[in-house]
Order: sequence, then C-alpha cells, then structure tokens
Amino acid sequence: MLRLHPTSTPAIPRTGWWETLQQTLQFRYKTLELITRVNARHGPVVRQHTPVVPLVSLFGPDANRFVLLDQEQILSAKGAWDIIMGRIFTNGLLLRDGDNHRQHRRIMQVAFHHTALREYVDRMNPLIATAISGWDDRGEPFRAFPAFKRLTLDLACQIFLGIELGAGADRLNHAFERTVAASMSVIRLPIPGLEFDRGLRGRGFMIDLFSAMLPGKRAGAGADMLSRLCHATGDQGEHYGDQEIVDHMIFLMMAAHDTTTSTLSSLLYELARHPEWQTRMRDECAGAGGAADYEALGRLTGLGWVVNETLRRHPPLSTIPRLATRAFDFGGYRVPEGVMVAIYPLHTHHMREWWSDPYRFDPERFAPGRAEHERHPYAFIPFGGGAHMCIGYRFAELQIKAILHQLVRRYRWSIPAGYVMPEQQAPIAKPRDGLPLTLERLA
Repeated sequence: MLRLHPTSTPAIPRTGWWETLQQTLQFRYKTLELITRVNARHGPVVRQHTPVVPLVSLFGPDANRFVLLDQEQILSAKGAWDIIMGRIFTNGLLLRDGDNHRQHRRIMQVAFHHTALREYVDRMNPLIATAISGWDDRGEPFRAFPAFKRLTLDLACQIFLGIELGAGADRLNHAFERTVAASMSVIRLPIPGLEFDRGLRGRGFMIDLFSAMLPGKRAGAGADMLSRLCHATGDQGEHYGDQEIVDHMIFLMMAAHDTTTSTLSSLLYELARHPEWQTRMRDECAGAGGAADYEALGRLTGLGWVVNETLRRHPPLSTIPRLATRAFDFGGYRVPEGVMVAIYPLHTHHMREWWSDPYRFDPERFAPGRAEHERHPYAFIPFGGGAHMCIGYRFAELQIKAILHQLVRRYRWSIPAGYVMPEQQAPIAKPRDGLPLTLERLA
C-alpha cells in the first residue's frame, strides 16, 4: 500500500454529507450551533465538504494564533477571500498578501492615524445628534437595524467621501447589501435576477460613483478619507493608482458601514435585554457632556466593556478563512495543500474553557479584576489579528461609542416582552427582522 505520509499521521476527522448539507443550507442563521456541534463531535481539527473547495476547520485560541500569525507564511488571506468575494470586493486590503499587503497597509495607515481619528470624531458628533433627534417621531414602530444602516452610511459618506448623498443614499445602501449577500452565493454566475449578478451590479455602481470623485479629490486638500488616500504616500514615495483607490474604498466603505451597523444593532438589543446596563451607561455618559470628543470617549471604561462584550457575543465576522499554500501540521494532523482553512471567532468567544458562563451578557468580564479576555491572547478576536488585523478597528470602536453615548443620553429603549432577536450570523451578523424597539425620549 502506498503511504503518502510515512510518519503515520492520522487522518483528519471528517463530517458526513448530512452535516455538510446542513451547514450549506443553514450556516447563515445557525452558525454558532452548527460549528459548536462539529467541534464537539469531531474535535479541534475537522475536514468538511463544501461546494467550492475542501474545508478544514480549526477550533480554539491556539488555532486562532496559528492561523492569524501565520509565522511560516503558508496561509493566504487573498487566496481564501478571492474565492469568497474576490469578484465583488476585488483587491481590497484583506484580499492581499505578503509584501503587497504590507505596502498597501502602510500607505493606508495615514487615514487611521490618531490625528485623523480625532478629526473624524469631531465631524461625526453633530451629524449623529441631528440624525437621531427624530427617531421617536416616526409614527411607526422603530426598527433599529435599518435606522443604523442609514446613519452609518450617512456618516461613511461624510467621513470617508466628504459628500452628502441625500436621495442617492438608498441606492448606495442597496448596492452594499447586494454585494455582501453575493459573497455567500452558492451559484456564482452573472445570471440576471440571481443574487450574485445583483452583487456584481452593485459593485459596478460603486466603481462609477467613486471613480467620478477622484479628479476633484486629487486636486483638492480635503480631510475626508478618500482625499487622504488620494494624497497618501509610502516610505519610498509610492502612492495609489485610481483603480487601487476605488477598490480600497469599496471594501472600506462596506467594512465600516456593515460591521458597525451589525455591532450597534446587537448592542441595543443587549442593552434592551439588560436595562440595568443601559442605566449604568447613561450615568457614565452623563459625565462626558453632550458630545464626547476623542479623549472623552477613551475615558468611558464601562462603555468599552459593553462594546467588547457585544463584540464577544455577536462578532460581526463569525468566520475567518485562509487558503493553505502548502501542507502543514497542526494538532497532530497533516493539513493538505490547497484546502480552505477556517477559524471561528464566534465559537472561540463562547468556549467554556476560556469564558465563564459564556452565553450570558456580562460586560464586567472585561474589567481589570477579571479580564477574561487576557486568559489567552487569541481568545478574543472580533477584529482578527496578526498582519491582517482590521486596520479600521479603532475607527469602528470610536464610531460605536460616539453613537451610543448620544443615544443613552437622549433615549430609553426596550423590546417586546418575550422577544428574542432572530439573528443572521454570517456573512455579517444582523437581526433578520430589523430589531423592533420602543424608544422613549428622556426628559
């Protein structure tokens, strides 16, 4: 008998076809349940069938560290994300590897420097105040998710693009929704009417929109992110070409818009379920004034715990994939070249080995006296880690805190008795019903 690996490495445990079918059909809505079951049945290294490429799932903080640090340079983010969304979010920062990724990240860093972040917060605060002022006067049930989508899109247009879209916001919103949905499409053909074709059309709309802005941005000296990218240079004087800027902006706008909307929706749901924490945040934010600046937001420690606990329970990105560029050993198994390798922040964030009562909303687990997130450096990874750690995570945190700071000072909110949020957990976490809330304006 021919032995492919004479070291007698055992075969990786495999899921059955029925489990694979369940995951294919239900992964968007039962992500945590499905991957927890796979881990419990088969262990920390599991091979699974998928419609596109063989998948090996790795579970736990050690697996997260191995994949995200990728010290041997054998796991390609570009290879994985190209398969998933390469035709939709072409050449975004996440879809690059090695020196090319490092070069583009260095150039982009200017748009996320603390000086730029401070300016973004100052510009966001009055926009947030105006947007949320009439949320309780709509004459209809308030749904948090679409309200946040409109708010974060308006903020992204102002902060990232330096424009007000007005009536055009709905079309851009639809374009983002279609591109994100297309990243999970099973049928990836440009057939009119199908999900993937709608995603391609959404990308085309954004290419036209952003490309038309570039001449004016290059000629001006604006403080918005698009202007900063137009003028950004690297250590050797390198700069972005027009198509590179457009590709980066499509990806950054999606990431800032959709992931922030996801977290804010989950955050309001948890604070509605736990009104004692809503009151506690209101009391803390009262001491920071009407609109907290960059420094003041950093001093709101309790608010930081609440945001982190929401990101633990409901990470916007449940799964992080890579493509194995060569075979490697992990956990006593030989993982072959060419397979998709996935880790799961959502699963790690609910492992009882690392988190006490992990399905309970408990922000104080992030307080200095407990610091459960420090039990392992890769047990809490809502923004990934390593070279591909989200470049905009500080911007996302600041935007979420700035919005929540103003919300708790203006409103008290609640959910219907017995309500449980129906959650889509992939590709980006969100409430499937829009999250109905009752808003009560504070005196």
